[in-house]
Amino acid sequence: MTFWNILPFLFAVREINEKPTLLPNITLGYNIYENHFSARMTSEALVDLLSVGQQHVPNYLCGRQKGLSVVMEGADSEISTQISTILDIYKIPQVSYRFISQMPEKKHQYPFFYRAVPNQEPPYLGIVKLLLHFRWTWIGLLAPENESGERFMGTFSAVITKNSICIAFSNKMPIGISFTRTYYTLIPNLSSTKVNVVVCQIDSQTMLILAVIIQTSGVTVGKVWIATALQDLTVRLLFKMFDLQFTHVYLSFLIQTNKGTQYNDFEKILFNNDQLSKAAFRCFSPRDTLSVKVWNRCIEKEKRENLPQDVIERILSQDSYSIYNAIQLHPFLKNVHYYNIAMNGVYLDENGELAADFHIVNWLMFPNKSTTGVEVGRIERRDSPEIKVTVDEKAIGWSSWFNQTMPFSRCTKSCHPGHVKLVKEGEPACCYGCAPCAGGTISTQEDAEDCDKCPDDQFSNEDRDQCIDKTISFLSYEEPLGISLTFLALLSSLNTLLVLGIFVKHQETPVVKANNRDLTYVLLGSLLLCFLSPFLSIGRPQRVTCLLRQTAFSVIFSVAVSSLLAKTLMVVVAFMATKPGNTMRKWLGKTLANSIVLSCSGIQLGICIVWLGISPPFPDSDMHSQPGLIILQCNEGSVVMFYSALGYMGFLAATCFTLAFLARKLPGAFNEAKLITFSMLVFCSVWVSFVPTYLSTKGKYMVAVQVFSILSSSLGLLGCIFVPKCYIIVFRPDLNAKEHLMLKIQDDN
Repeated sequence: MTFWNILPFLFAVREINEKPTLLPNITLGYNIYENHFSARMTSEALVDLLSVGQQHVPNYLCGRQKGLSVVMEGADSEISTQISTILDIYKIPQVSYRFISQMPEKKHQYPFFYRAVPNQEPPYLGIVKLLLHFRWTWIGLLAPENESGERFMGTFSAVITKNSICIAFSNKMPIGISFTRTYYTLIPNLSSTKVNVVVCQIDSQTMLILAVIIQTSGVTVGKVWIATALQDLTVRLLFKMFDLQFTHVYLSFLIQTNKGTQYNDFEKILFNNDQLSKAAFRCFSPRDTLSVKVWNRCIEKEKRENLPQDVIERILSQDSYSIYNAIQLHPFLKNVHYYNIAMNGVYLDENGELAADFHIVNWLMFPNKSTTGVEVGRIERRDSPEIKVTVDEKAIGWSSWFNQTMPFSRCTKSCHPGHVKLVKEGEPACCYGCAPCAGGTISTQEDAEDCDKCPDDQFSNEDRDQCIDKTISFLSYEEPLGISLTFLALLSSLNTLLVLGIFVKHQETPVVKANNRDLTYVLLGSLLLCFLSPFLSIGRPQRVTCLLRQTAFSVIFSVAVSSLLAKTLMVVVAFMATKPGNTMRKWLGKTLANSIVLSCSGIQLGICIVWLGISPPFPDSDMHSQPGLIILQCNEGSVVMFYSALGYMGFLAATCFTLAFLARKLPGAFNEAKLITFSMLVFCSVWVSFVPTYLSTKGKYMVAVQVFSILSSSLGLLGCIFVPKCYIIVFRPDLNAKEHLMLKIQDDN
């Protein structure tokens, strides 16, 4: 026990004795013993305390010292247990004023042990929140090699594991001066640049050993040391003995003390009372016998002018206040009354145990070797089941090793937003990889466990850290593809009108009149409508355009193919009618041609009417087939009816192609069978390639494929059938004569 430990003890005794409201009709006396961390001296002191007179007779009850109420101690683990074992025999309460109490929490085993300061459990949870605040998930653990260290390792390891914090190494430090084994096992761990945070539960002895190891090892890697309940006197001593400030950061937890109200009282007692100023212990008890009392009072006089400021700070330190507080707490009395003017934030929790709010303190040393603890945060739990941790990062003095910035203590770097943690097989949970989020999912935080799916109308951006609105997509008139198809449709329509104009102007010529002039006009009209039908597909889908897009196209093309089929049949009938005695002559005329056109196109019309009646097309939006796009399209309604209409049109085309191919060599002037054969070959080729292409595309490109197929197949019909006739009409009018027609017939015969 040091000089500045004794003063708050004496001050508390004096204050209690002078205030009758604290312990009425009771006057406190005291004996003070220094055991120098020795179990033998502790036993000797206890025997001396329990004996009367000059002889040590502890078991002689009649001679037991009268008025012995309680024994206060600040010993370490084994010695504290030793004290409790002896005092339990006499049912004498034992009060510990150490923040790291080494006694098990089992009342039935140590019924007369009491804690005068809060236990370390709340700081455990506070440390976890502190680690998570700074995202220190790859840490080391240090504890003394005793029962308390074992309990700390087991309890704290379970707490941090539940909070996804991993232990890179855990070392136990032996009690005693021999630390060779600890030296060689701890140095490699302290040399790691990944583990920059060490949580430790250490007392003054193990802290001294640790400081020697750090100082003598030559390891220059800086660490952040977080002590579960480190006494401030120990910290001040370490800073005095070793130069550890510039590579290490020290954080510990202290209870708020009322220093402002106590300073003058301490000063008054210290400098105006000669009896108290004599209390300083610097001598040992003789060790030759345990049978005779040999304890001596060791006195060292202190003068006012000889006390520097750092001594006053030690007097007012956290450890001194814990001693002062222990004098005033008597939970072993029947009428418990907790009167505390030494510390703030100390209270009884829901289990009736002493608890407290803690300050997070960063210990610093100034150039003049003075030390101070700077409050950088708080741990609060009162009136709440949850522990609240607040940290002021700017107030922490990061060492020069960390370049005055917050240290990094993680197994791997963080997964940035837009990525998700990827567990590595056989590795600790903290040593993970990173994988980008899939399309349509995002992560907005670092080290995300899962990627969140974007709403249906939104998609992830390129970095996968934000959902953005999807782009609305349809084949519009403003984009190049829409403009190109529109221009091609208009140009084809104008060409069709030009052909129709030429035929109308020369409608009395043999070329125009051959092979049924009316069917020619029907064919040109249907081709014109075919070229105009893409305008139902280009632009934003509407209800009307969706209803007409497929049905109108199907009916118009059926009329065109039916006209070609009628023309082909008329060629065959005309050839057969030229043979003597053939009855096919009566079928020549408009009746047969009109019947073919009306019946064939009527079937397609019926299919479309049924289609519109049972499941018509409608405007729809596709949000999933193409990433980042909302495709506005026409839903076909009944897919069966769509392919039925398309299949029937293919059937007409195949029939027309087969018949024209068979009739291509029939004699006759201006025989269109050859022209129809080529036109239907182009038509069928386009639509055979259309089906797989249509099925393999999505969105506006599907519409573009259909529009292109309509235009190209229509152009094939227009070019193959009418370009040769227009050439004769416009450039070779000499061939457009009846004489040439008769001559051609004779040559064929």
